[in-house]
Amino acid sequence: MIRLVTGLRPRLPDRFLDPALAAAFLAAMLVGRVGAADELGGRAVPAAALSLVVAGALAARRTAPLASYLAGSAALAAESLLGLGSPVSPYANLIGLYSLGLHASRGRARLGPFVALATMAGYFARVDGARTYPAIPAGVLFVWLLGWALGYGTARRLEERDAARLRLRREAVAQERTRMARELHDLVGHTVTLMLVQAGAARRLLGHDPGRAREVLAELEHTGRESLDELDLVLGLLRGGPDTAERPPDDQPDGPPDDLPDDPSDHRGLADLSRLTGRIGRAGVRVGVRVDPAVGALPRSIDVSAYRIVQEALTNTVRHARAGSAEVTVRRLGDVLEIEVHDDGNGAAAGYLPGRGLLGIAERAALLGGRVEHGRGERGGFRLRAALPIP
Repeated sequence: MIRLVTGLRPRLPDRFLDPALAAAFLAAMLVGRVGAADELGGRAVPAAALSLVVAGALAARRTAPLASYLAGSAALAAESLLGLGSPVSPYANLIGLYSLGLHASRGRARLGPFVALATMAGYFARVDGARTYPAIPAGVLFVWLLGWALGYGTARRLEERDAARLRLRREAVAQERTRMARELHDLVGHTVTLMLVQAGAARRLLGHDPGRAREVLAELEHTGRESLDELDLVLGLLRGGPDTAERPPDDQPDGPPDDLPDDPSDHRGLADLSRLTGRIGRAGVRVGVRVDPAVGALPRSIDVSAYRIVQEALTNTVRHARAGSAEVTVRRLGDVLEIEVHDDGNGAAAGYLPGRGLLGIAERAALLGGRVEHGRGERGGFRLRAALPIP
């Protein structure tokens, strides 16, 4: 309920509200002038004109805050110096000073205290008792400066809030670009690697075993079709829903991203490992998979990320390891999902630097609050281990 109340906007735009405020102050001043008509005598017209300037300045308190406050302050001081003061005029001037602090630029708003000091000096120059009781003008000046400080401080907080929202939007765009690059790298890199391996095998078989070459080419075609289907799913995942894209930064949920499509068929997960390992097997690497039954159902973000981590690790095995077999183990240890991929290839060279694939795995795990270890396995080959916390 609080958010509904604070989210309301004025029914009337500012161009109607400010003139209405000015008209209200002018009406109050003119009523006072009419009541003091006998005292004013022939000075009623100048008094009404000054009241028009003091009140009318409020109509431009947002569009031209400094100019409107200067005009209102000059008219207020003139009223007092000419003995035409109105008890309502100072309050209009106070609103003008608050508006100067709130709506003017930072540099112009800082002129407010100096203009207020000059205005008070002119206003109290003809006020009886101002010199006898200096606490009176000092107290009024303090209240005026307090009003300016309230407006100025509010404006600065709004600036900071807008700057923070802009930073959040830029960070969200950067994170989304990273996410898109990671998803597309995982998919395209995996697909191209498998297709290159299969194309190379078909080329070598074409001269002495045309039948087997045709089988490999059919597998190559099948891999390409599967990859195109998966590419469509990934692009749909990256587009996200319109409510997610248009949601303000301060309404974004906390925790790891879990904004994947609701339909389980719209994303790859651990249930699709058999299809993945089948494609890797057709590329010449035998893959064994062990998924602990205790893993159970996982949040979509964890499920998809676990699949992508295994996919990228096996792609690196095909591309770099010169391995004949690999083992994939997925188990749950309390609130942590542990993924291990170990091959029997030539292992990691001393002082190796992780490439885009390993960096992408590390980024994906870090986004979920997890960690990744990789290097030479205990029995040789290359081993990658990822631990993802399950929220």
